[in-house]
Amino acid sequence: MSTAHADRSGPHDVLLSVSGLQKHFPITTGLLRRQVGAVQAVDGLTFDVVRGKTMGLVGESGCGKTTTGRLLTRLLEPTGGRIEFDGHDITHMSQGRLRPLRKDMQMIFQDPFSSLNPRHTVGTIVGAPFRIQHVKTPHGIKRAVQDLLKLAGLNPEHYNRYPHEFSGGQRQRIGIARTLALNPKMIIADEPVSALDVSVQAQVVNLLEDLQAELGLTYVVIAHDLSVVRHISDDVAVMYLGKIVEMADRDSLYTHPRHPYTVSLLSAVPVPDPRRRDSAQRERVLLTGEVPSPIDPPSGCRFRTRCWKAQDICATEEPPLIGKPGDMDSHLIACHFPVADDEKVAGRKAPASVV
Repeated sequence: MSTAHADRSGPHDVLLSVSGLQKHFPITTGLLRRQVGAVQAVDGLTFDVVRGKTMGLVGESGCGKTTTGRLLTRLLEPTGGRIEFDGHDITHMSQGRLRPLRKDMQMIFQDPFSSLNPRHTVGTIVGAPFRIQHVKTPHGIKRAVQDLLKLAGLNPEHYNRYPHEFSGGQRQRIGIARTLALNPKMIIADEPVSALDVSVQAQVVNLLEDLQAELGLTYVVIAHDLSVVRHISDDVAVMYLGKIVEMADRDSLYTHPRHPYTVSLLSAVPVPDPRRRDSAQRERVLLTGEVPSPIDPPSGCRFRTRCWKAQDICATEEPPLIGKPGDMDSHLIACHFPVADDEKVAGRKAPASVV
């Protein structure tokens, strides 16, 4: 078993197991649509999600987070690797065989404005899973939908209203209610609060936590907001250009980040309390240049073109995602020269050019 798999909770506690997951989008040209390349959106992810826990996926825009979420729910067909959900290999399972399992895995989409059909009432939207899966409810679909609206913090009397009559936070709650309709085991939340006003983000995050405690849900939360991930996640995986560069439990990753990319991300998180800034915030790490193209990623370590610690070996040998001696299963880093706890990184910049 790969070291990226969670051994500390036992194999029977793993709900979702991912090994070497890949998604390459072909680039074609000409009348015959000849393939001339591929966008390596996701390139070899391996991780486990423990039942009843929350895995956070973080990284810059374009690193493959959303594509990963769509692969996990099989909204996209993987190019390679393996996805095992609740003991079932769903990697290339046909849509007909996958349909009964879909009630156990649901997705909360990023934009609550576009994920709800404006022509349908809330009752029709939230009740759709019951009709699609032909699920019978004890007291009828209307009663079940009203119970779900109440569970999501909405007024059951909103059953006959339309999405345009609600605020962004309320629309996201409608999406959450729809997600809960079939009593799923796992929910993939793709940037669940990024499109919302800051004043309601905490409310939605607290709602997700309360639902997890009450219903025993398992989450995979995709986000770029590190403060949101820290609040809700048990384990965190940091992605860069289609790969996981660091993975650890929440406290370990935020307290002792090892990968230079993780250090740079955390250094950019603002500390709102001026009295805590000097002690709570790491010195700012400035990264030069842009994220390389996933069509032609750098050789070796993909972060080396922006890393201040890059050396010759980084260009020729890709670092494996492994743990340090004595800590093999709890904190994994894909770096030849991980950052030490006492290392001074203030004001460091990536070199203008790296071999």
